[in-house]
Amino acid sequence: MKIGNVEINGFAALAPMAGVSDRAMREICVRYGAAFTVGELTSAKAVVLGDGKSAALLKSIGGRIWAPQLFGNDPDIMARAAKRAEEFSPSFIDINMGCPAPKVASNGGGSALLRDIPLAVRIIEATVKAVNVPVTVKMRTGWDSGHINAVDLAKAAEQAGAAALTVHGRTREQMYAPPVDIKTIAAVKKAVGIPVIANGDINSGAAAKEMYENTGCDFVSVGRAARGYPFIFSEINAFMAGKSYNPPTLKERLAVCREQLEKMSEYKDGHIAILEARKHLSWYITGLSGAAALRREACAVSSVSDIERIIQKALELNPDM
Repeated sequence: MKIGNVEINGFAALAPMAGVSDRAMREICVRYGAAFTVGELTSAKAVVLGDGKSAALLKSIGGRIWAPQLFGNDPDIMARAAKRAEEFSPSFIDINMGCPAPKVASNGGGSALLRDIPLAVRIIEATVKAVNVPVTVKMRTGWDSGHINAVDLAKAAEQAGAAALTVHGRTREQMYAPPVDIKTIAAVKKAVGIPVIANGDINSGAAAKEMYENTGCDFVSVGRAARGYPFIFSEINAFMAGKSYNPPTLKERLAVCREQLEKMSEYKDGHIAILEARKHLSWYITGLSGAAALRREACAVSSVSDIERIIQKALELNPDM
């Protein structure tokens, strides 16, 4: 698959997840087979106003195919933010037109643009004109079940200059509830000539293959299934290539957890890194014997030693994994 002039090899990408897919997680996922990654949702307005925290979200993971993701509802501000993002040498820039969060949609950004295709077009056109890298668009199937208009937005986005589209197979109203609308993703693929990346409930190699077969998509994007399990990309790559896949042992899995949390401390303020490590640690120990109690402890960690203690306890409680 090509996004503009960017050659993408592999089968699956890491989807953007606000407050989750930080630099540390993206680096780990790339190591285990993610073909490219998209950074955390970033406010274009905040970038233009010079907010340091937002600018930090635009940083690359060095020598990898990646994109920052911007949201907003003003074409000029989106264009200016994209130019700022381009300074960090991204492979491409992604525009979010699918975030269902009220604080984003209520301000006219994210999924709110599903209800204003003319404005969405102006945003895409302005962003494409402002930068020298490809521009992609992330969308949902529609605002609600009575307004499924992803095909209309997809056609308009292609005409406006978008180099690829990611379609999350849910409406804004659904948030993250099932089911995933395979038919609409397939309809978008048939309607446009640019690559279509399918997103939604891809949690195994088998699920990825089904998405490819049922939609004709060019690529898939994995979100929640990668939390605490970056190995999902190795699994998908093996499955799609017809090869066997051996999942990591618990010791291997928790060693990667430890490394990811160490990277977080390297890239962020130490206190913030510890607070954010709580949820990542909880995801890594999901499904283990004693997981409920371990997760409760994980939600209260305040130091590296606390994290190490929980990792050791998880290994002791699950000696055969």
